Amino acid sequence: MPKVCEICGKGTMSGNRIVRHGLAKSKGGIGLHTTGITKRKFEPNLHRIHVRVNGTARRMTVCASCIKKTTITKA
Repeated sequence: MPKVCEICGKGTMSGNRIVRHGLAKSKGGIGLHTTGITKRKFEPNLHRIHVRVNGTARRMTVCASCIKKTTITKA
């Protein structure tokens, strides 16, 4: 099952983890240098909750932002 919100369609996104070393120029160093870049995933904050749809209760996978926006009614 994919990690996708059933209401807004928010899903997994990819990005980078950047590692920097060194002392900042403002603190007297020669500046930060990038020493490593690795791929990573940003996953949505999903919850399995009971939702009322057309008068019937149904279990859905919904992200936390949709729950906060009250676009759904809990059953």
